[in-house]
Amino acid sequence: MSKEILLVVDAVSHERGIEKEIIFQALELALASATKKKYTKDIEIQVVIDRESGDYETFRCWQVLDDEVDPFEYYDKQVLLSRVIDENPEIKPGEFIKEPVDSVEFGRIAAQAAKQVIVQKVREAERKKVVDEYQERIGDMLSGTVKRIERGNVIVDIGNNIDAVIKREDMIPREPVRNGDRVRGYLSEVKTQNRGPQLSLNRVSNDFLIALFKIEVPEIGDGLIQIHSAARDPGLRAKIAVEAHDERIDPIGACVGMRGSRVQVVSNELAGERVDIILWDENPAQFVINAMSPAEVQSIIVDEERNAMDVAVEESQLSMAIGRNGQNIKLASQLTGWDLNVMTTEEAENKNQEDAEKSVTQLMEDLTIDEDLAIILLNEGFTSLEEVAYVPIQEMLDIDDLEEDIVLALRDRAKDVLLTKAISSEEKLGDADPATDLLEMDGMDEQLAHQLASRGIISMEDLAEQSVDELTDIEGMDDKRAAELIMTARAPWFAESDSDTAEQTEIQQ
Repeated sequence: MSKEILLVVDAVSHERGIEKEIIFQALELALASATKKKYTKDIEIQVVIDRESGDYETFRCWQVLDDEVDPFEYYDKQVLLSRVIDENPEIKPGEFIKEPVDSVEFGRIAAQAAKQVIVQKVREAERKKVVDEYQERIGDMLSGTVKRIERGNVIVDIGNNIDAVIKREDMIPREPVRNGDRVRGYLSEVKTQNRGPQLSLNRVSNDFLIALFKIEVPEIGDGLIQIHSAARDPGLRAKIAVEAHDERIDPIGACVGMRGSRVQVVSNELAGERVDIILWDENPAQFVINAMSPAEVQSIIVDEERNAMDVAVEESQLSMAIGRNGQNIKLASQLTGWDLNVMTTEEAENKNQEDAEKSVTQLMEDLTIDEDLAIILLNEGFTSLEEVAYVPIQEMLDIDDLEEDIVLALRDRAKDVLLTKAISSEEKLGDADPATDLLEMDGMDEQLAHQLASRGIISMEDLAEQSVDELTDIEGMDDKRAAELIMTARAPWFAESDSDTAEQTEIQQ
């Protein structure tokens, strides 16, 4: 029998590619199960197989319980410490005492009992093996054959009896897919489920686009060209920002390929998605100009505080700059990470004039100066009190029309006004009461609502505009709670969006 056990372990391990230890453990459980069937009582049996010889021993086990703490419920599987301490002085509660019993033979009955256990253990081991293997491959490109389509989800056979799924929302819209087609996808997630491991592929993510270019453009894989960012409107249009680390290489030309061969392969894989190759630039304004291609940008105004830029184009270029349904400006914004506002050069000039007039008026009011002096400051780039108060003094002294005493007086006055405004703001916030909607919001308590109000977060709308980082410095606030509060405050936004969508659908119908 011992030799037969070793043969079974070797055969199953070799056939299924499973570790022998897992098979031994399955056999031990199966033999224990077969042994228990000889008894009318519900007892605990343990079988121990020698991994070298295949011999095995069988034991009946009792768990030792603390007389004063543990509940004594199962007479056939438990024993009190006081009853065994004399014979086993070193035994402790929670440990087991064992008594040898006759072993069942590893014959037909035992083999049948072992079969189901072995099959289950083998399945679990195979699933774990798949999960461990593909967990390390998240971010890789996988390919396979479409096996079937279930409710829009595409099941793909990637080989070795392993299936992956491309969820409907991860498929390129309107992409024709049939059984037997070869498809590729970006491995985005590996989950363990009752039915087995689930590998999720994605065809709409930016990472899929980047992975395709890495395959088609050797210079990217060699590190000569770097992909900085990508943006997609899946199935329609995409932009990708590249930079060459070798001056001799044209990064755009390398990605496009001879007569567009490389980019065409990528486009074909993306169901005809048009891909714009954009030259990355460390200067954000120049990067935005490049990203707005094919539209030609006339001027840009950068607002670093709002992480936004006003982009001016000729009126004839406006529709191209915006793109169909705002596609070009949206992709350029995603690619660069800046909020972009496109306007005509005439609109930009008018806006600049309005902003300049507002800045002049504000400087006149805050610093109690005349219009001429305010215009001088504005022309030299001083548009706020903070700049007047805290930029290096030499920058102001270098202005031809300003004497040193005037510069010093302006700086002192600007600091005084800033201090007065700060004190006034703190007093207002200290007296502020939270709005009713904030107080009654789910997950909110009165103390926290007043803490938020003291920071200028008065209403749910104010809270909805915050980020997690802006709340986590509040005592007792962690990332999870901050995120939950913000999402609760934003709920009306999504409800309004759904209502608008429903209304538009009703109008179209």
